[in-house]
Amino acid sequence: MKIAVSGKGGVGKTTIMALLAGELRRQGRDVLVIDADPSPHMAQTLGIAETGKVVKPIAEMGKLLAERAGKSEGSPFYNLNPEVNDLLRDFMLKQDGIRLMILGAVQTAEGGCACPENHVLRKMLKKMLLTAQEVVLVDMEAGIEHLGRGTVAGVDCLLIVVIPSQSSVRTALKIKQMAEAVRIPQVCFVGNLLQSLDDQAFLTHALGEEPIAFFPDAAAIRQAERSEQPVLAISEGLEDAPRLLLEKILAGHSLASR
Repeated sequence: MKIAVSGKGGVGKTTIMALLAGELRRQGRDVLVIDADPSPHMAQTLGIAETGKVVKPIAEMGKLLAERAGKSEGSPFYNLNPEVNDLLRDFMLKQDGIRLMILGAVQTAEGGCACPENHVLRKMLKKMLLTAQEVVLVDMEAGIEHLGRGTVAGVDCLLIVVIPSQSSVRTALKIKQMAEAVRIPQVCFVGNLLQSLDDQAFLTHALGEEPIAFFPDAAAIRQAERSEQPVLAISEGLEDAPRLLLEKILAGHSLASR
């Protein structure tokens, strides 16, 4: 199963993905996390150390990507069949049963767009053949651009993380509209940073449907992030939200697959 996480900047999508990765591992699943955020910090959030192994972000491999994407010099177009299988094997970190691949992004002013990187990611997601025990989690960049580029068109489920604010709700609704337009089979809202039942009621009313899971504004998560500690194994104050989220995702995936 391939799951992407999206949402407005600052809503906590990276944290939700790390907690979901931890729950998947606890249930015996093999997990590959792809950090496709332009400002990647999933390795820190997961607590994955680069034990002597340097994994270069795909975004830094400009020449390789141009070759893989089949782009001719001076042409704005890329072919549709880049060979990407070896990227999964050669360009990742692995620790405690979780693998991490970092897409990266343009790092300099006027460095151009990230079209080759996103093209390869899109094809990678479409070409992956997974067993029942394997799950791919993709932490997308904030906002809606990844949907405009069709980067997540190959995923089975898109989780839209939303906090109880009008601006977050507006972005979430736009993401859902675009996700449905590219026919992602399962599109779900996930509430985060909730402090009360009023927050739950606000999100349900503003979104027009109830999110499939609610994550509280947990002090343990805030403290871990401030001290740059991994949130992977945190359960304190989460009210079993990671397990409930995974149950809803799997139930929805089962229905969508029929």
